[in-house]
Amino acid sequence: MSVMLETVGFFMATIGCGMLGITLFNSYWRVSTISGNVITTSTIFENLWQSCATDSTGVYNCWEFQSLLELPAYLQASRALMISALVLGFLGILCGMLGLQCTKVAEGNPNVKAKMAALAGCMFILAGICGMVTISWYAFNITRDFFNPLFVGTKYEIGPALYLGWSASLLVIIGGGCLFSSCKTHLSQDKSYTYPYKAPKSALSAPTNTAPRPRRESNASSNGKYGKNAYV
Repeated sequence: MSVMLETVGFFMATIGCGMLGITLFNSYWRVSTISGNVITTSTIFENLWQSCATDSTGVYNCWEFQSLLELPAYLQASRALMISALVLGFLGILCGMLGLQCTKVAEGNPNVKAKMAALAGCMFILAGICGMVTISWYAFNITRDFFNPLFVGTKYEIGPALYLGWSASLLVIIGGGCLFSSCKTHLSQDKSYTYPYKAPKSALSAPTNTAPRPRRESNASSNGKYGKNAYV
């Protein structure tokens, strides 16, 4: 059961990490809203790296954010968290490939494999948390500006990339949890295993030197040695 659980958890986390990578480079993190606009000539959509504008004919132009220091603090932190999530996910995949029980690496040492798989589960959980914090923080800023009546800039709505990121982060966290719990169960089973008791061999007692008893001569032999007339 633990083998199936850790295998399913590993593949769930791996798929989630791939979805996080797609989310990072998706352009539709936020899309300009048409609410309250009478005439809309273009639609603006942005992600962590660039901003794009498209018109009614379908032609769009994109430009990257030039200065990092001019970006809002949450955008800089979101970049760092998403990159950290991908790095942790990549390391988790490597450790998971080495620690799965269905692989041949370190097959003779199950404790090492279990620890590697548990480490992979922890990395997956951290990667999912980083992704979840990034997506939620970015969405919070979108909704805050959208519902602020005093905000005079362009208002945006949540783009489809954020929904993909939420799903990916949740998938990575669940997969990492399954992987970690299965390896923890495997380690507890190894510790609770009782080895058969073998009694030590008893030491051989040292031979005792006993003095030979004097042999008593029988009457027959004495009679044979001395004749009947010896005492007459």
